[in-house]
Amino acid sequence: MNKIEATNLILLNAAQKVHHADWNWKGVNSPFARLYMVESGYAKVIVPEGPFKIQPGYLYLVPSFVTHSYENDSTFVLDYLHIYDEQNIFDRLNFPFEIPANEIDVILMKRLLFINPGRGLKRSDPDTYDNFPTLMQSIARNNEYSPDTAMETSGILLQLFSRFLRKSFAKQDMKDERIIKILRHIRENINREITIEELASISYLSKDHFIRIFKKENNCTPLQYINQKKIEKAQLMLTVGGKSIKDIAFSLSFNEISYFHRLFKKITGRSPHQYKKHSSLEKKLEM
Repeated sequence: MNKIEATNLILLNAAQKVHHADWNWKGVNSPFARLYMVESGYAKVIVPEGPFKIQPGYLYLVPSFVTHSYENDSTFVLDYLHIYDEQNIFDRLNFPFEIPANEIDVILMKRLLFINPGRGLKRSDPDTYDNFPTLMQSIARNNEYSPDTAMETSGILLQLFSRFLRKSFAKQDMKDERIIKILRHIRENINREITIEELASISYLSKDHFIRIFKKENNCTPLQYINQKKIEKAQLMLTVGGKSIKDIAFSLSFNEISYFHRLFKKITGRSPHQYKKHSSLEKKLEM
């Protein structure tokens, strides 16, 4: 695995939940990652790689912004963590969905739940907690904990996450350092208008040559990549902030609101209004 930037993981929610054939949700897509450990029973998670049976003896990871579904027709007990990643590591690396859980992993998970009481959701329906404007309130709750608890929580998260990181690999097997530099530039400047001419200049290539190399490395054009990242940022802004859809579009340098609406629906499958409704303040952070 290539060298990566420092990783800062923030715990949003953590608890154990007993499900009675009631974990059946489709098209879940969140701005945070999920880490699961099954205590007993089993269920199914459908991710882009295919359906997976989740069961005791393993840790499971669903990255942020990955559309997935759940199926369950029996009783099972699940330990879950919702994790916010500030460095967008899931944008750069592919992670295994499943890894074997060793004895230390189990102890760490139990310890994390023990030192973070009251961090659970009261209902399982993603509509009640997924993509909601109070995500930042969950992040802010970390400030309510003592420094020692915050430090221990951070350490445990990193230890559990490192188990997946060990088997991760770059999303693109990039050999061209110029493209790696360009992707970093796009991430750091996603709020403003980014032109192809600008990116070509940074990479010291002609416009046509740059587009060919970028497409070869990323399997998409520079414009497609920029639009994808802008819409992902819009999803996060609809989730965590109080800005209007119009203000979000302008803050991401979309000069035409109608184009922003069309692009958002094309990429996410929902209009911005539908996505925002999914994030209604009327739906509390409860499971």
